[in-house]
Amino acid sequence: MFFPGKEPGSPSIISSLQTDANRQMASSNSLLSEEQFMCPICLDVFTRPVSTPCGHNFCMSCITSYWDDIPVSQCPICKETFERRPDLKVNTFISELASQFRTLQVDAHIWSTDQHQASCGAAVLCDICTDTQQEAVNTCLECLTSFCDVHLEPHHRAAGLKTHTLVKPMVRREDRICKEHTRLLTLFCRKDKVLLCDVCASLRHVNHQVVPVQQACEEKKALLADTEASMQQMIQERQQKVQAMKETVKQSKTETKDMIANTVQDLTALISDIQKSQTELVNVIEEKQKAAEEQAGVFIRKMEREITKLQKRTLKLRELKQTEDQLCFLQSFPNSSIQPHTMDISTFRFNRQVEIHHIQKTLNKSVSQLHMLLNKMTTEIQQFSDSTDESNDATLRYVQQYEVDILLDPDTANPLLILSNDRKQVRYGNGSGLRRNLNPKMFTTNLAVLGQRGFSSRKFYFEVFVDGKTEWCLGVVKASIQRRGELVRRPHSGLWAMWFQKDKFVTMCSPKVLVHFGKVERFGVFVDYDGGEVSFYDVQTATLIYTFTECVFTEDLHPYFNPCDNEFGSNLGPMIIVPVSRPV
Repeated sequence: MFFPGKEPGSPSIISSLQTDANRQMASSNSLLSEEQFMCPICLDVFTRPVSTPCGHNFCMSCITSYWDDIPVSQCPICKETFERRPDLKVNTFISELASQFRTLQVDAHIWSTDQHQASCGAAVLCDICTDTQQEAVNTCLECLTSFCDVHLEPHHRAAGLKTHTLVKPMVRREDRICKEHTRLLTLFCRKDKVLLCDVCASLRHVNHQVVPVQQACEEKKALLADTEASMQQMIQERQQKVQAMKETVKQSKTETKDMIANTVQDLTALISDIQKSQTELVNVIEEKQKAAEEQAGVFIRKMEREITKLQKRTLKLRELKQTEDQLCFLQSFPNSSIQPHTMDISTFRFNRQVEIHHIQKTLNKSVSQLHMLLNKMTTEIQQFSDSTDESNDATLRYVQQYEVDILLDPDTANPLLILSNDRKQVRYGNGSGLRRNLNPKMFTTNLAVLGQRGFSSRKFYFEVFVDGKTEWCLGVVKASIQRRGELVRRPHSGLWAMWFQKDKFVTMCSPKVLVHFGKVERFGVFVDYDGGEVSFYDVQTATLIYTFTECVFTEDLHPYFNPCDNEFGSNLGPMIIVPVSRPV
C-alpha cells in the first residue's frame, strides 16, 4: 500500500503517523484514509496483511479463504493467475501502518468520549502536579500518565521520551491499555472473549476470529437487542397465558357448579337407593375441581414470579445496552447466559372443560337408563376418581374426529425426496432419487413436500408415523410459502411446524427454544383454522407437545413434510401418513 509522492519505508511517513497519533484522528486532508487500509475482500482494515506477487494487498485469512474456494490461485483484483499458490508472508510495513491507523481510529473514539466527559465537568488533570493540579494537555501511552504543558516538556526534549505516543487526555486510561504491551486495546477475540492490542492478536490469537472493538460492540448490542426482543415476547406469552388461565378457571368453576346443580336435580328425583352414588359423585367432582384450581394456582404464581424476574432482567439488559463506553460495555457484559432459566409454558394445559363435558355426557346417558345402569354408573364414577389420563385421552379422541385424508403433492417435492406410489410416504433419497425437472411449486433448498389438499376453514387432523427417524419437520404452511432458497424461520413467516432432532422438539420459528424432550412413534397434527391454533400430539401417550396460539390464517393451509437428511445419524426411513387408530 503506497502513499502519493512517498516511497515505501520513507521515514517521513512514519513520522507523519506518529505526529497524527500524538494529536488526534487525521483531518480530511491528511495522508491517511480508511480506503488505503481496507482489504478488498472483507472491506475492513487489514488484519495480518500480505502482498501477492502482482502487488495487491489482502488480509491473510481473506485471501487464503478465497483461494480455498476456487480451483486456481488468482488475484481477486487483477485476475492474474499463479501456477502455484504463493507462499505469503505478513507485510510488516503495511501491518504496522494498519495498526497505527486502527489505533488512530480507536484514539479518535476515545478522544470523542473523553471530550464528552470533559464537557460534563470530568476534566482530565495532570498526574504530576503536586500543588494545584493543572488540566492535562496529553496522555502518554507508554508512561500511562497525563501531563500539563509544563510537565510534558521533557517528552519534547529528551531523546528517550520523544518516541513515546502522546494522545489527547484520557480518563480511565489503565482500562484502555494492554497491561503487557502498553498499547491501546483496539481488538476483540470472539473465541476467547477478551480485549486485545495488535501485538496480542499477532502473537496468541493468530487463528482466532479477531475483530475491531467497534464491530464487537455492534455485534454484542445486536445480541442484546435480539435477547431483549425474545424476552419481551416471553413476557407477553406468559401474561397472555396467565390471563387465559384465570378466565378458564373462572369458566370451569361456573360450569362445574352448573353441572353439579343439574346432576343433583336429576338424582334427587330418583329413589333413595341412589343417594349414596349422588353424594359420591359430588365429592369427586369438587375434589377434582379443587385439585385443578390448586394446580392452576401454582402455575399462575410461578408464571407471575417468572414475569417479575424477566422484567427485572430486561431492565438490566436495557441499561447495559445503553452504555456508550464500548470498553465498559464489553467489560460489563455477562459471561454467563444472558437469558434466565424459565419454565416451558407450552406443555401446561388446563383441560377442565373437556373433562367436565365428558362426565356430563356419561351421566346424562346413565340417568336416562338409571334403573338398568345404576351399578355401571357407580363404577364409572369410581374410575373417574382414580383416573389421571382421562383428560388427555378425551382431548386426543376429540381432535381425532376431525381426521382428513392427506395425499402428498409430487409437484412440490424437493428433487432429493422419494415419494411412494400411493403418495402416503416420503423419505430422503441421499442423492439416489430421480431428479425431476424444476417446477415453480417445487422446494429447491428445503427437503420438503406439501400435502396436495389445502384448507381454508374449519378443523382438520392427520397422523404421521415417524418411529426410527433421527430428524424431521412436520406441520402446516400457508399456500404462498417461498419455495426457492431457505425458509424464513421467524414468527409470522407462515410456517407452523415442529422440528425433531434426535430426542428434542423445537419450533421451526424459534429453533433455539426447547419445547419438549423425548421421542415419538406417531405424531398428530391438529389445526383449528377459525380458532387460530395449531397443536401437536404424541399419539401413543396422548400427550400435547406444543400449541401455536393466536395464529392469523389468511389463505389455504397445506400439510408440510420434511424428512430431513442424515445430519444426526441414519435417517433414511420414511414419514408415513397413517389412518387414526390403526397400526402401521
